[in-house]
Amino acid sequence: MIIRTILTPAEIATLPASDLSQVTAVVFDILRATSTFTTALAHGVAEILPAQDVPEALRLQALHPDAWLGGERHGEKIAGFQLGNSPLEYRDLAHKKIISTTTNGTIALRAVSHAANVYVGALLNLEALAQLLLKNPPAHLWLICAGTGTSFALEDGLAAGGLIEALHPHASLIDDAGLTLLALWQTKKNALPETLAVTKNGRRLCERGRTSEVSWCARLNHLPVVGQLLNGTISTVPTTGTNF
Repeated sequence: MIIRTILTPAEIATLPASDLSQVTAVVFDILRATSTFTTALAHGVAEILPAQDVPEALRLQALHPDAWLGGERHGEKIAGFQLGNSPLEYRDLAHKKIISTTTNGTIALRAVSHAANVYVGALLNLEALAQLLLKNPPAHLWLICAGTGTSFALEDGLAAGGLIEALHPHASLIDDAGLTLLALWQTKKNALPETLAVTKNGRRLCERGRTSEVSWCARLNHLPVVGQLLNGTISTVPTTGTNF
């Protein structure tokens, strides 16, 4: 297994034109999109359709009139949408179909949608994700850190480092950025809530009274599900892990 890390939105912007036919991609947007999607799937949401932007989300809703609209811009719920991007909103929506657009997370997912496999990663499901990947180790694993705005997000890199720790005995090569994220994880893995709270995204959320969301996203191995993006839709891959 060769592990490569993609750290910034600028790198992500190049991926739609890249040949990912032999690549398994894992996308991390810890605060909050991939944590929200993992929470939603664990609590029975049927499908999530990631959209690039608001106009596309509205076009998708015309095709799926039973779907709920969710997402954020600048961290806040989009006007006219039923849901924002807080994972805590998605725990009582069993059997619903969600269309979501977020500033970074859904863009990153769509950028790698042509990869051989695309999985939704979070601290919440890190163990389940590692178990899934170890069942059939990919030759090329790319870890996509969605970032915040145009910048690298520490919390995304932290989660990627945690997955690298679980997989590194099976890796033939880990890029330099991945080794850096592994070292970050080994330093901070016992202080996840405190670390997420002092990141740029974490501080912003806490200042807006959303400390509980940050704490939820920092829960390690809390949910036994992995979402897979296939044909434009995220749904649950059967896995085993810790019960929530």
